[in-house]
Amino acid sequence: KMSSGAADLRQRKKQNCTESDKMAPEERNKENSKLGRSPKYVLIQRFAKLFFGCLAAVTSGMMYAVYLSTYHERKFWFSSRQELEREITFQGDSAIYYSFYKELLKAPSFERGVYELTHNNKTISLKTINAVQQMTLYPELIASVLYQASGSEEVIEPVYFYIGIVFGLQGIYVTALFVTSWVMSGTWLAGMLTVAWFIINRTDTTRIDYSIPSRENWALPYFACQVAALTGYLKKNLNCSAEKFCYLLVNASTYTFMMMWEYSHYLLFVQAVSLFLLDSFALAQTEKVHEVYRIYLFSLIVGYLLQFENSALLVSPLLSLVVALMLSKSLQMNMKKSRFVSRLLKMVYIYLVLTVAVTLNFLLKMFIPHKENEHLLKFIEVKLGLNTTKNFTMNWLLCQESLQAPSQDFFLRLTQSSLLPFYILVLIICLFSVTQVIFRRICGEPLKETVKLEDGRIGERPEIVYHVIHTILLGCLAMCLEGMKYLWTPYVCMLAAFGVCSPELWMTLFKWLRLKAVHPVLLALILSMAVPTIIGFSLWKEFFPRIMTELTELQEFYDPDTVELMTWIKRQAPVAAVFAGSPQLMGVIKLCTGWTVSSLPLYNDDDLLKRNENIYQIYSKRSAEDIYKILTSYKANFLVIEDSICNEVGPVRGCRVKDLLDIANGHVVCEEGDNYAYSKYGRFCHEIKMNYSPYVNYFTRVYWNRSYFVYKINTVISFQS
Repeated sequence: KMSSGAADLRQRKKQNCTESDKMAPEERNKENSKLGRSPKYVLIQRFAKLFFGCLAAVTSGMMYAVYLSTYHERKFWFSSRQELEREITFQGDSAIYYSFYKELLKAPSFERGVYELTHNNKTISLKTINAVQQMTLYPELIASVLYQASGSEEVIEPVYFYIGIVFGLQGIYVTALFVTSWVMSGTWLAGMLTVAWFIINRTDTTRIDYSIPSRENWALPYFACQVAALTGYLKKNLNCSAEKFCYLLVNASTYTFMMMWEYSHYLLFVQAVSLFLLDSFALAQTEKVHEVYRIYLFSLIVGYLLQFENSALLVSPLLSLVVALMLSKSLQMNMKKSRFVSRLLKMVYIYLVLTVAVTLNFLLKMFIPHKENEHLLKFIEVKLGLNTTKNFTMNWLLCQESLQAPSQDFFLRLTQSSLLPFYILVLIICLFSVTQVIFRRICGEPLKETVKLEDGRIGERPEIVYHVIHTILLGCLAMCLEGMKYLWTPYVCMLAAFGVCSPELWMTLFKWLRLKAVHPVLLALILSMAVPTIIGFSLWKEFFPRIMTELTELQEFYDPDTVELMTWIKRQAPVAAVFAGSPQLMGVIKLCTGWTVSSLPLYNDDDLLKRNENIYQIYSKRSAEDIYKILTSYKANFLVIEDSICNEVGPVRGCRVKDLLDIANGHVVCEEGDNYAYSKYGRFCHEIKMNYSPYVNYFTRVYWNRSYFVYKINTVISFQS
C-alpha cells in the first residue's frame, strides 16, 4: 500500500508540474492579448528584468566584499604589517582555525596534512585529538586545496587568500539575501533595500569585523543560499525547470552548510519546525515540504559518515523531528479518511509529531553514546532559572555578552535605521493575513491556485508564510541570546525590504481598510515604488557619509606587548616547551609560534572545559603548591600571566574571571547582601610577582613586559604526600 501510495504521489506531482507548465503560457498569452502585447515583447521585457536584476544582485555582493576588504585594510593596516603582526589580529578561536590552515600548507602533501590533523598530538599537551572533527576544519581543508591547486603560491600570500575567500562568501551571503527578497516581492528594488539595511546594520548582522575565521562566517552564506532556493521552491505554479533547479540548490547548500558548522543542525531544526507548522495548516504543497525533510535526512546521514561518525548528528533534534514527521505522514496516507477523520487527524497531527519526536530523541540519547554538549543543556537550565550553580564554566558562559539578553542599544540602532519599524509593520500585516487564511482553511475553504494582486491575500503565498514563521522563531531566540541576533537580523532586513516593495502587501492592507476614493491596485503599485525610494534616499543621506568615513579613516591596531612576547617565545623557548595561560592567549601562541599549549578556547569538549577551569586557577586565591600541581599535571613548562586579567576592572563586578573563581572555590562570603572575598592565601597572580618564598621555589620569572609575565615552572621541586 505504501509503495502504491508513494507512486500515486509521484505521479500526481508530475501531472501537477506538467499542468502548470501547460497552463502558465496559456494564462500569460490571454493576459498579454488583453493588454495588446506580443509574446516577443513580453519575452524581451522579462529577459531584461532578469538580466538587470541578476546584475544588480552580483554587483551588490561584489561591492560588499570589496567594502569588507577595504575596511579590514584600513582597520589593521594589513599590507604594511609583518606576518607575526598580521597573525596577532586573529584572536581566540579564530587563531586556532587559522593555525591549522597554516599547518596544512606546510605539510609535505595534502594527505599527510589531513592525517596529522586527524591524529593531532602537537597542539594540546597530553591529548591526541581529531582536529578536523572536533573543530569542524572542513573550511580550512577546502581553502588549502584551492590555494595549492590554483597555483596561488606565487601570486598571493596565504593569509590574503584565506580572508579573501571569507570576504567572497560574505558577498555571496548578501547576494542570496538580495535574491530572496527579489523572489518574494517580484522587484529587485527590494534586493537593493535589503543590502542597504544589511550594511548599515553591519554591527548586528554579522561578526565578520571581530572574527573572520569563525565557523558561522563560513557557514551562513550557504544557509542564505539554501533559504533563497527554498523560497523559490515553495512558490506556487513554478515551472518544472525552475523547480528542479531550486530543489538541487536546496540539496547542495543544505549539505554544505551542515559540513561547515557544528551547530548547523540546530538552525536547520528551527527551519524544519517552520516547515512543519506551514504544512500542518495546509498552507503549502505537502509533497514539496516532505522533499525538504528527505534532504535533511540525506544530509544528516552523509554528514554523519563524512564527519567521522559524528554521534551528535544522530541524537540531534532535527533527526528526531524529521523521522517523526515522516512516520506521522505515512500513518495519515495509509488511513481511509472520511471528512471527519481527516479533520480529527489534523487536530492530533501536531501532538503526534511532537510526542514521537521527543520520545525518539530520548531513546536515541539513551542508546547511542554521545558527547552532545552536555554543558549546553546545563547552561540552558541555569539561563532559564531552573537551576543555580557555582560552577566556573557555567557562570563564565552566562557572563558572555553574546549569551545575555540583547541590550536596548540593539533595538535603538535598528530603529534609527528605520529597519525595526518597517519590519514590525510588515510582520503585523502578514500575520493577520496568515491568520485569516488559517481560519478559512479550518472552515473548509480551499486555497486559491493563483493569487492575483487585486485579491489582497498575501497570507496565501507559502513562501511568505514560511518566512514569517521563520523570522518569529529566530526572533524569539534573539530576544533570549544576543548572539542569535546575527541569525535573525539579516532576515529582518530581507522581510522588511520585501514588504515595503511588495504591491500585494499594500493591497492586503487596503482590502482591510476598504479604500474607495482611490483605486487600491494603482495606489499599491505607487506605494511599492515610492516608499522604498524614499527610504533609500533617507538612508543614503544619513548613513552613506558614515560608511565613507569608515573607509577613509585610518585606524590604529598595534599590540607591541603581544608582538614582543611572541618574538621572545620563538627565540628563547625550547621547541618542546608547553605553555599554560588563559585559553584566548594560548590560541594566539599556538598560531604565532607553533608551540604546544595546555588549553584552547574551545567550548565543545568537556575535558578542555575542565582544563580551562583548572588553568584559570592562576588568577584565584590558591597556594603556590596547588597551582604548581595543576600545571605540572598538564606537563606545562612555562606559565604566562596576563596583567589585564589579574587586574581586571570589569563593568559587572560578579563577571570578572577572578570573581567567578572566588565563587567557584568558596572564597566568597555573603553577609547582608554584600559579598566578601576570604582566603588564607593571596591572589596567586599578584603574589607570584613579589618574588618571595614559596613562589620563587616553584616558579622563576624569565620574561616580562607591561602586559605579560612569563615564569618557568621549576622541575627540581618534589612534594611529599
